[in-house]
Amino acid sequence: MLLDGDHCEEAKGFKAFLFFLALYLVALGSGCVKPNMIAYGADQINGSKQSKKLSRYFNAAYFAFSMGELVALTVLVYVQTHSGMDVGFGVSATAMAMGLISLICGTLLYRNKPPQGSIFTPIAQVFVAATLKRKQVYSSDPWMLHWNQSKEQPANSDSTNNIFLSERFRFLNKACIKVEDGKESPWSLCTVNQVEQVKILLSIIPIFACTIIFNTILAQLQTFSVQQGSAMDTHLTKSFHIPPASLQAIPYIMLIFIVPLYDTFFVPFARKITKHESGITPLQRIGFGLFLATFSMISAALLENKRRNAAVNSNKIISIFWITPQFLIFGLSEMFTAVGLIEFFYKQSLKGMQSFLTAITYCSYSFGFYLSSVLVSLVNKVTSNSSFGGGWLSDNNLNKDRLDLFYWMLAVLSFINFLNYLFWAKWYFHINRSPAASPQLDSNTPKIAGDDNIP
Repeated sequence: MLLDGDHCEEAKGFKAFLFFLALYLVALGSGCVKPNMIAYGADQINGSKQSKKLSRYFNAAYFAFSMGELVALTVLVYVQTHSGMDVGFGVSATAMAMGLISLICGTLLYRNKPPQGSIFTPIAQVFVAATLKRKQVYSSDPWMLHWNQSKEQPANSDSTNNIFLSERFRFLNKACIKVEDGKESPWSLCTVNQVEQVKILLSIIPIFACTIIFNTILAQLQTFSVQQGSAMDTHLTKSFHIPPASLQAIPYIMLIFIVPLYDTFFVPFARKITKHESGITPLQRIGFGLFLATFSMISAALLENKRRNAAVNSNKIISIFWITPQFLIFGLSEMFTAVGLIEFFYKQSLKGMQSFLTAITYCSYSFGFYLSSVLVSLVNKVTSNSSFGGGWLSDNNLNKDRLDLFYWMLAVLSFINFLNYLFWAKWYFHINRSPAASPQLDSNTPKIAGDDNIP
């Protein structure tokens, strides 16, 4: 299209159908593979020191993802540039086929959980039952509660599958109160496990929401920052230059070195100080990542101001090496936030929720990228009447636009989001550590949901 644009025909009809079908199949496949693959791999880990092994597994999984991203942004870009897009897609399809064959070959060796049905129906049942019994007086008598589907037993049972009702969101506790001697409908009587599942979901929503701004920043590094690189001197030597699209490989190059060092040196060192199996808790890891994301945008704003002044005032094009810091900082930020979020969701969930909560992690990417589009449109609309003329990002020309101001705005939003996260992380910690919610447990006492894994 670049070399022969006048004769490039727009895809229509059946060709357009195949194109969009392929895009949606990629989205569908990615949505099915990523969350289930992480949760399924974690399910294979069992035995002593499970928390420590899980932390190492999540770091290893992220290392594998980083390797894949690095290959895609370097080797595949080179293949597509020199051999054509069809060859590039063929290589990708071959790699996926090899992965599928590898997965099938190990089927007999995996630990598999039986299907448990949709998670949405039990969630809806809890809200309906709590609403129907809203006028009931809650009793702490364990014999008045519905513990599981197969048998009724109070909280002092030896069964480790049972859990105490926590004090958070107490209005939901009425959903598991037995009011009739006969059999009640699942829509009027729920198990303690169901109620705690819903409580977990409600508790993690604020934590999940705080990562949306983080992924909005990621969207800028995959769009505007690549456009920044296109406006800079991409030559490393006289004959070799860096494709702007490959700039996204910078954080992954760093991560393939940082992740093993983090797991090998930092985690054991931090473990001696904090006595936590993961070195630092997942909530602390997420918070540190969100804090670093702010500096990525500060670096991007300073770089864009320097680049724009050089181009407009001095008619100079600065080297693409100046763009490296913002990618490096965000790569380090992503290592903390992304892995910490997956580990946090997996460890806080009850059985049957791991894949669902891991999938929520990837929903944050979708919301973040959508918010990015909304912000760009909103900023252009608000600033179109200002002294900048058509808006900060309306000209599609970085020398006329004010991308640096947009980056500064994102830096401020990121810092506010970090402060908001601190509030909700503290709130989450206290609602799970309140004396009423965490009674002294002995070996024969059922646990509160997530008791072993609360940061």
